[in-house]
Amino acid sequence: MKDAKVVIPEKFSRLLQRGHIAQEQLAAILRSSASSGQFPEDLLVHNGVPKHEILFSLSEYYGTPYVEFDDDVLVSYFITMRLDMEQLKRSLWLPLSVTKDRAEVIAADPGSSALAEEIRTTLQVAEIAFIVSLPSDLIRLIEHNFDVNPRFPCAAGRTPLAKVRTFLVDRRSLMACSRTSLAKGRTGLAFFRTGISCMTIAMVLIRFFGFGILLIPKVLLILAGVIMAIEGLFWYVRARRQVKPALTCSATNPTWGTTVLQVIHPGDNPSFYRTEPVKGASGLRTAWRELSPVMRRRFLASDRTDFAEERTLLACYRTKMSFARTGLAFTRTGIAFAGLGIALLRQSLEGPWTVFDSALIIVGALMALEGCYWYLSGRSAGREGHETVRQSRRRKTIWDFAFPPSVQHPPPGQQPPLQVRPTHAPGIWATTGLALERTMLADRRNVMARLRTIMARSRTGLAFIRTGMSISAVGMGLLFFFGMASIPWTIFNTLLFLAGLAFIADGLYWHLPAERTRRQYPYCFGEMEMTLPDYGRPVRTWKKAVFSHDSEA
Repeated sequence: MKDAKVVIPEKFSRLLQRGHIAQEQLAAILRSSASSGQFPEDLLVHNGVPKHEILFSLSEYYGTPYVEFDDDVLVSYFITMRLDMEQLKRSLWLPLSVTKDRAEVIAADPGSSALAEEIRTTLQVAEIAFIVSLPSDLIRLIEHNFDVNPRFPCAAGRTPLAKVRTFLVDRRSLMACSRTSLAKGRTGLAFFRTGISCMTIAMVLIRFFGFGILLIPKVLLILAGVIMAIEGLFWYVRARRQVKPALTCSATNPTWGTTVLQVIHPGDNPSFYRTEPVKGASGLRTAWRELSPVMRRRFLASDRTDFAEERTLLACYRTKMSFARTGLAFTRTGIAFAGLGIALLRQSLEGPWTVFDSALIIVGALMALEGCYWYLSGRSAGREGHETVRQSRRRKTIWDFAFPPSVQHPPPGQQPPLQVRPTHAPGIWATTGLALERTMLADRRNVMARLRTIMARSRTGLAFIRTGMSISAVGMGLLFFFGMASIPWTIFNTLLFLAGLAFIADGLYWHLPAERTRRQYPYCFGEMEMTLPDYGRPVRTWKKAVFSHDSEA
């Protein structure tokens, strides 16, 4: 059965008249276009028809000028911000300029009355001046003016990515505020412990020596203890209200620009997600040396967004470990009070001070339980944070893309692709260089963020050790002071001692690997050197500032 006869569109008649393609071949191309969904103009170019001849044919048919894709064909941002990129790509039109009653529009089919009506309705104009373009060139013009690489969504533009980074910065700032509040809470707990210690010392003195000797110093010691305990408790409770331990640390999987990080529900608690892998993005990224400066900057903006997401995740882990340290401080305080209450209660089982001794035990137990509630979430964060840092060492870095270890040279007799074009002014390359440098600096900030996370794990491990030593000291002290006459108390004291040893072992497990990691990084020295960039001068002339412990604030 023979194929139905294909009607040759009049817009391609010039190609037939000038002999650029045979009628049978053109008919085959049109049939292939109808079955595959590809644009016939693209298939013509693929079959060797000169692109400019196709444009001449379209321009002659529609009676309009034509335009090819070029980086210099730019549309005002105030025009594109009101339009939907995907709709423009489906309808194949792009406004170059819009005035009160007239619009200059690039279109693939200027002769379509439906398209003209859509443009008039969208732009609210009466007159349209058309410019014809090949569909593939027009799609690239649309994507270029929406600041995205081929086939990427609008969210891949540098401005949307900058907005995502701003939300990430805001989240990191909130977590920094939380860590500051927690540090203040731990300082308040130090006040609280000191105040309770002062009151306890005074009460023990009154208990054993009565009110007669040095009554005034004892009363003053009690008052000072009450004031410090109230002040410290106020600091802690305020931090407890402001900061919630149930902080969720989650992040997407960075893909080096082949997917796009987006924000939803922007506000106080935004959430982030990634698009599906963009078709052809991986191959585009691999051909880094062949990309234009603008296309490189778009990928670099995506890389900086990925780095910002990782820093936010690491900041979240550090915040949860700060929860754990605060909880452990409370646990140490509670264990000390409970141990003192047990010692006093066992010293005199019956008497008027039994209520005071029991109150010490109850308060201490409640404080220890409160601290454990904070501790559990921080422990999981320390494990997850360490695993995240370990995985980051196995991933590619920006250096692998921008400065690969080996360069594939063209075979003999073949010219390498040109890295510049006449339209690429020096300023474009300078801007790309700065974008690359900002990305390198972002990568370095991530390295330091990983180190801070490891150091936070180390500090948390030291808090485990301090807590374990407190628990062991209480258990050992009770065991030595009261001996082993009572089997139940002996078992209890032994369990306290063993629990303290378990905390110490766990703390060493956290601290020692972090200490080894610290020695491998070049950022933990007494002095810090910082480059002061001046992009108006060569890098070799940039000055440096050195900060040391001897420097005055």
